[in-house]
Amino acid sequence: MQPPPPPTELQEPVNPATPDEEHRFPCDQCGADFRFDPAAGKLKCDHCGNEADLAGAPARGGIRELDFRAALDARLPEAEIEETRVLNCTNCGARVEFDADTHAAECPFCATPVVTDTGTHRHIKPRGLLPFALEERAAHKAMNDWLGRLWFAPGGLQQYARKGRRMAGIYVPYWTFDADTKSSYRGERGTVYYVTKTVMRDGKPTQVREQRVRWRPKSGRVARFFDDVLVLASKSLPKRYTDNLEPWDLSALQPYSPEYLAGFRAEGYTVELQEGFHEARAHMDRVIERDVRFDIGGDRQRVHDIDTTVSDVTFKHILLPVWLAAYKYRGKTYRFVVNGRSGRVQGERPWSGWKIAFAVIAGLIVAGVAGYFIAQSQ
Repeated sequence: MQPPPPPTELQEPVNPATPDEEHRFPCDQCGADFRFDPAAGKLKCDHCGNEADLAGAPARGGIRELDFRAALDARLPEAEIEETRVLNCTNCGARVEFDADTHAAECPFCATPVVTDTGTHRHIKPRGLLPFALEERAAHKAMNDWLGRLWFAPGGLQQYARKGRRMAGIYVPYWTFDADTKSSYRGERGTVYYVTKTVMRDGKPTQVREQRVRWRPKSGRVARFFDDVLVLASKSLPKRYTDNLEPWDLSALQPYSPEYLAGFRAEGYTVELQEGFHEARAHMDRVIERDVRFDIGGDRQRVHDIDTTVSDVTFKHILLPVWLAAYKYRGKTYRFVVNGRSGRVQGERPWSGWKIAFAVIAGLIVAGVAGYFIAQSQ
């Protein structure tokens, strides 16, 4: 396989420009800020109840891919780059966008109190997003139901989560990659056959069938176009959580519009483009090996070498909706994430020591009582 090109980072200007103007959407009736309402798919004012359509949202479809090589060579148009004010959490590494008026906050990913310096982050603009479809109340219920189904979870944490503060709606950054691949391979095709042998068992000759494999060399070519290979561009949440939030309905992606972010936060990516492609390439290689084994055929396959040429690589920076709760309970942080489209829940598995101890004691008592009655019956 051809080695990936050496890492190249986006070039920072010597004198960074002033961060982009904050997007605000004031209500035309009372002047308070609108927020995006997932249930209505509109902007809604919580102060007076007024609603407004997303006038600035582009028409659905036609999300343009960007050239991967041009991005690595810092040749993307300046219109594809933006600079935003961000909070950098020193505990979990999250990079979350905040407005200019925010000076103190709690990290939504790990519940660590932080004082913001409103630093800036220069990055590739999002090209698309999946709007929230689940309201905070529904996400909170999904989380509580999930906690309620966990055996030996601390009851205090469940009560704290039920009565706790609101969940944070955050758009989490992802990369998607498209690529055309052509691969040549060398391997062997195995055909299973059987021979009958006579062996001695208990002093008597017995016929048995013995499995063998006949191997023959096989070479060939396979090709595959990869569309929207999804890679998490954040390091603030464990991948085992975010991977288990899938599947995402990427066919419903909308062209990016800041109106969808009204009332929500967006996390800046911390996995750079080149690093994201390395992960995408590993996924592609696994799929290509599966294609090669299918092409070799037979009953068994041996793959000796695969040489893959990757061309026409394009990418998108997209945002996917996640409801997030982080609770500090008895000195430990518990994080729970909810897919903002499907309601699927993942998070830390909490354990209650006294519940486990009680269950063990109860089990020993039951076993002792059962043993006593069995002994009496004998």
